[in-house]
Parts: sequence; structure tokens; C-alpha cells
Amino acid sequence: MTPKKRITRLLILASAVALFAGCESSKEAGGNSPSATSTPGTSAVTSPSANPSGTPGSTSKPTTSPTPNPSSKETGAGKGTDGSEQVAAKPESMTVLVNKQFKLPDSYKPSDLVYPDVNFVFAEKIEKRMMRKEAAGALEKMFAAAKNDGAPLAGVSAYRSHSTQTTLFNRYVQKDGEAAAKKYSAVPGHSEHETGLAIDVSGSTGKCAAEDCFGGTPEAKWLEDHAHEYGFIIRYPKGKESITGYQYEPWHLRYVGTQMAKDIKTKNTTMEEYLNAVPVAK
Repeated sequence: MTPKKRITRLLILASAVALFAGCESSKEAGGNSPSATSTPGTSAVTSPSANPSGTPGSTSKPTTSPTPNPSSKETGAGKGTDGSEQVAAKPESMTVLVNKQFKLPDSYKPSDLVYPDVNFVFAEKIEKRMMRKEAAGALEKMFAAAKNDGAPLAGVSAYRSHSTQTTLFNRYVQKDGEAAAKKYSAVPGHSEHETGLAIDVSGSTGKCAAEDCFGGTPEAKWLEDHAHEYGFIIRYPKGKESITGYQYEPWHLRYVGTQMAKDIKTKNTTMEEYLNAVPVAK
């Protein structure tokens, strides 16, 4: 082979090597292009499992989740569809609903119990003479007004602890049977007396105390006409037994504050109806 041909062959071989090296370099550059890295980034945004925090669409799921049970209890919603009882979420509220479906926590005890300065049918300074501070102040004003109008009142029974209510209810069950007892006495935890916002009253002489005959007295008439002015309602009115679950009790007063009391009086309704929590009777 002549020197000229040898040089020509070497030049051809060198060109081929250079061309091959350029192709490999092009492949490596293509593997690191922006279009290649964009796919993993896109999947990370759209996949809930890849991005727990998610997009605005993924964070909206909790707002549509059907789990608003705590808030429904706080607003006094009705009995659960499964028939289970409800525990009051805010037992300290002045408008807490306590009845045969809504109960207080077993450990609940009001923190602001005081002795209202009013007459009772007994002289002892004991538990059932106490009420929560705001209700006690309203009671004092109401008793004073009733006395000025010639219808003096006396307290019969106000606050009861959970243990006291348990003892009382069991006594009634032994006396009349459970079904009969539930018509006039509350199962422990379901008694308004445990809130410190309820009180049974009578005339100043104590006659007809916590008895049906109280309904025909001037004192009962005065309460029906004026109790709402001081924030109290006749909690178990006549003709509403199927709603409240209890027989008519003109002596049982419940403090709810003047605004609710006036509304309930004006509408001739019950606390259950006012809070859209009916029916409660079984």
C-alpha cells in the first residue's frame, strides 16, 4: 500500500470515530432535558399519595366529610337516628338542653353554685338550696316581684348532684316501678336539677309543693304570666307531654336567660321545639 493510500484510510477511520462519539454525546444530552424531568414533577402534584398536602382540590375533602357530630350536639340538634343518647357538649351553657335524650356528663358539677337569698320551705343550708350564680340572681329578683304582687313564693328543690339524683330516682322506681317513675322523675344525668339552673317552687306556705294542686294557685298563675320576664320558663307545660316527655309541672322552672324565655313564652312552645330537638318522648 502506498503512503498516500495509507493516509487516506487513516483519515476515513478518524472521521468514523468522531461521528460515533458525537452520537453518544447527543443521547446523554437528551436524557437530561427539561422535558424528561417534567413528568415526575407533574405526577407528584396530581397524585394524592405522592403529595399528602395536595393541591387546593385535595384539601377540600375534609370540608365535605360527613363528620359534623360534635357541632350538631353543641347546637342542640335532635336525637341521633340510631336512637342513642347524646351527651351535652357544653354542659355549662345557660341554654344547655337536658332531657330524656340529652344528658350531662356524669362528672359534671357547676363551678359557680351559690345560695340565692330567697325563702325555701326548709331552713337548712343544704345542696338543694343552691343554684348557679346568674340563675340565683334572677331568682331573687323574681321572688321579690312576686311578693310585691301579692304572690309570695318559696323554693322547694334546686340543685341536685348526680349522686343525689341517682338515689332519688332509685327510690321512685322502688315505689312506683321504673315506667311510672320516668314520667315524673329523670334518670340520673338527664335531670335539669343537675345543671344548677332549675328549681321547683311553691307558694310561701309550702302548700301543694311539687303537687298538681299547685297549678290552680295564684302563685302558679303569676309565674305563668311573669316568669319569662326574669329568664325562667315553665319547663314542662300542659299539653306538651308528648314533646317534653314529662307530665305537666307548673312548679318546675328552668333558667334560660331573658331572650330565650321571652321567645318561648311568645311562641307558646317548649325548649325542645325552640331548639329544633323534637320529638324526645318514647
